[in-house]
Amino acid sequence: MIEPPRSAAALVVDVLVPVAVDVAYSYAAPAGMELRPGDFVEVPLGTRRTVGVVWETRAGGPGASNLKRVEARLDLAPLPDALRRLVDFVARWTLSPRGMALRLAARAPFSGAPEPVRFGLRPTGATPARMTPAREKTLAAAGEALARGELLSKAALARAAQASSAVVDGLVREGALTLEPLPPAPLAGAPDAGFAPPILSPDQGACAQVLDEALARRAFDVTLLEGVTGSGKTEVYMEAIASALRAGRQSLVMLPEIALTGAFVERFAARFGAAPLEWHSGIAAARRACIWSAVAAGEAKIVVGARSALFLPFRDLGLIVVDEEHEGAYKQEDGVPYHARDMAVARGRFEPCAVVLASATPSVETRVNADQGRYRRLVLKDRHSGRATPGIEAIDLRHFPPPRGRFISGPLAAATAEALARGEQALFFLNRRGYAPLTLCRSCGHRFECPNCSAWLVEHRFRGALVCHHCGHAEPRPRACPQCGAADALVPCGPGVERLAEETAALFPDARLMVLSSDAPGGAERMRAELAAVADGACDIVIGTQLVAKGHNFPLLTLVGVIDADIGLTSGDPRAGERTFQLLRQVAGRAGRFEREGRAMAQTYEPGHPVTRAILSGESERFYAQEIEERRRAGLPPFGRLAALIVSADTAQAAEGFARALVRAAHALPPSDKWRLAPAPELAQEDEIALFGPAEAPLAVLRGRRRVRLLARAPRSADLQDFLRAMLAAGPRQRGGVRVEVDVDPQSFL
Repeated sequence: MIEPPRSAAALVVDVLVPVAVDVAYSYAAPAGMELRPGDFVEVPLGTRRTVGVVWETRAGGPGASNLKRVEARLDLAPLPDALRRLVDFVARWTLSPRGMALRLAARAPFSGAPEPVRFGLRPTGATPARMTPAREKTLAAAGEALARGELLSKAALARAAQASSAVVDGLVREGALTLEPLPPAPLAGAPDAGFAPPILSPDQGACAQVLDEALARRAFDVTLLEGVTGSGKTEVYMEAIASALRAGRQSLVMLPEIALTGAFVERFAARFGAAPLEWHSGIAAARRACIWSAVAAGEAKIVVGARSALFLPFRDLGLIVVDEEHEGAYKQEDGVPYHARDMAVARGRFEPCAVVLASATPSVETRVNADQGRYRRLVLKDRHSGRATPGIEAIDLRHFPPPRGRFISGPLAAATAEALARGEQALFFLNRRGYAPLTLCRSCGHRFECPNCSAWLVEHRFRGALVCHHCGHAEPRPRACPQCGAADALVPCGPGVERLAEETAALFPDARLMVLSSDAPGGAERMRAELAAVADGACDIVIGTQLVAKGHNFPLLTLVGVIDADIGLTSGDPRAGERTFQLLRQVAGRAGRFEREGRAMAQTYEPGHPVTRAILSGESERFYAQEIEERRRAGLPPFGRLAALIVSADTAQAAEGFARALVRAAHALPPSDKWRLAPAPELAQEDEIALFGPAEAPLAVLRGRRRVRLLARAPRSADLQDFLRAMLAAGPRQRGGVRVEVDVDPQSFL
């Protein structure tokens, strides 16, 4: 509940600043300055001035006169109450300083210089001393624009008159044209809920009706919208967006990858007559500041963005959509390690508003929440086009091995040739960037390893470099072995998409190839252009990583070939089976989404693996039942909770010694009514926290630092965060270069 402003003379405000601190600092409000929670203020902090946000206000006591004073109240929209509650929740959940969580919500307004003022040209009626045909045409074009109520910029006027900018400058100097500041350009057009409503199938219509009713209740509500690839989930939640528009409320659509936004924006503009506002790291800082203000003012009705869009200051948020909710990209690993899907549900509760989690292959956590009644579940079983979802055929590489040094089997090559002969496209999927994951010397056996990490260097032949995918270290690929000096003895081991492209070009010399990988130069804009080219039929064979598995519509694509279906099953990650299932189902769903029938083929050495069998049979319910039961027996999420603590230091001895001290401190803690720690992990009961480790992290060295891992597994009834705080407080102080990173609900186990 926001308190009304009190007398300025007696007001004390607690200000949270966006730095790595967990407490709000108290300041006195100057006489006459009215401050409320959420206001941006400038305050002294140490020897400098900084910007913070008023978190609470209260009456000042006798000591208030000794407090430092707020310097100024900034002319920015205040952070809404729901967003401040989300900041507090994210900090508590992730064990991050509240100031760092605040940075997620409060950095954008100050991230760039304001956009420059634009000027237009107005004719004054004065006649220049010398009139030329070019000047006459320029003045006429300026007059025509003025009659339409427009003022053209210099470049626009020169284009309209087919004259040079020097002609325009001359007319300005002689007083025939005058410069006038233009109002800021609109960020986006106004979306129209009734612009181009789609024709929904009966199943789509029923789902859309349920979501419409959820929005009408204006209450917290979570729905899992599950449907096979191509079933029209996007059209369904777009109707929910239309309902929010009619009610005058705002909507947020979150996507896992920036590259997905281009295709989505086009579909959105076709439905609503105007493009939505985009929010991701590729947006210029000045524009981000403008979007932030438009969202806070309620002018921006719809935002499409990456996970950081969750922290925008929506004035009246009615709907949050998390598309491809199962994607690991929603987890931020650095800084504040939050999972955007879970925090979206939390924000929906604080607003309150409706939340839609959409996926063809939901996460196990979301499925269990739906099965247990926490979420509503809506299912679209059939593709909107009427075409059946392609099953996945296994190519047993034990019986159909590729030629030595090659990776495309005979059956897949034959199927590709048939598709190309019909004028269709094929996709070869391999979730490995670069040319080869390992390069070694066949003379002495030397392997190229990153000098900063315990990881092999990946050869990128297009760049002529050996690259570490963990720290970014890169070095030129040498001609001779640096260990033994042997020339021409370096050989690549294993395939990446670049090597696969080389083999494909040899097999199909007349085919047009395109390699799609997230590390290709050119960034998001190049990726969007390449995806659009694939959709337009500008290539015959696409070779791509997991980037191509998400949300794309390629009309001519009928064949998907998975080069290595076993690649994700050997990592030892508890989520390896789930991720492999989701990824292969998603990539297979790219085939046959339109008029032509699709086909998917997976090369594997283990067709009998339980995950592979579930993928091949198409029985997703059987997979979910098996995976959920295994998680239940092991006490893994969502039936238990996990937290990883990575202790890093300059030496392995320092990291391990600190981790062991943490374990000793944990076992010495007094009893708590919020949790119980087992004396040893192997003796843990169902209601006890098991603390494993310390053990060397799978990625033992990262950026030159030695890493040791602790893992806590807790029952859902235990307060895991309270245990972690108590353990860290009781343990030794982090000094001498030792750092501890806490990841609650980890998605990666490296």
